[in-house]
Amino acid sequence: MNENENIIKEFISAWSELNAEKLAEFFTEDGIYHNIPMEPVQGKEQVKQFIAAFIQPWTSTTWDLLSIASEGDLVIAERLDRTQAGEKSVDLPCVGIFQMEDGKIKSWKDYFDSKTYFDAMS
Repeated sequence: MNENENIIKEFISAWSELNAEKLAEFFTEDGIYHNIPMEPVQGKEQVKQFIAAFIQPWTSTTWDLLSIASEGDLVIAERLDRTQAGEKSVDLPCVGIFQMEDGKIKSWKDYFDSKTYFDAMS
């Protein structure tokens, strides 16, 4: 397992803290977070603001890492994201594709079925 995989494992684990500032620190200054199918956001501050808004209603989340693979600066992580927002909950299968640069996330594309998420959280 390479260092980039370890960083992504830490990142995935950190989501349970629901701390947007800490999560944004995993990104490069010009990092991109593209939560498919939403519009991508670029820049550490914009990533932090996006994450903060997205997780605002959440009361807890645990991301189970199902598989991880990497080659060089590319890391692919399959997850099951278990999220609570008060009485509402969702178990959401996801795949994240991370492009790393000097130990930070340069680009993160996260693929999931948005209907599954929004139906459960509406």
